[in-house]
Amino acid sequence: MAQWLNKLLDKISDYLATRKGLLPLIGTLLIVLNFILQFFPLGWLTQTNLFLHLGLLIAIFGLMIAWIL
Repeated sequence: MAQWLNKLLDKISDYLATRKGLLPLIGTLLIVLNFILQFFPLGWLTQTNLFLHLGLLIAIFGLMIAWIL
C-alpha cells in the first residue's frame, strides 16, 4: 500500500513540476463557475458555495506546490 502511494505521489509531482500554474488555474475556474452558478436556483450546490470553497483550496494548494517545485 505504501509503495503504491509513493509511486502515485511521484507521478503527480512529476506531472505538476512542468505545469506549475495548472492547479491555481483550475481553482480560479471553479471560483468563476461558482459566481456564474449563483444566479441559477440549484439548491444545495449554490447555497453552500461548494465550488467557491473547493476552488480556493485548490488554488492555495497549487500555489504552495508551485513554490516548492
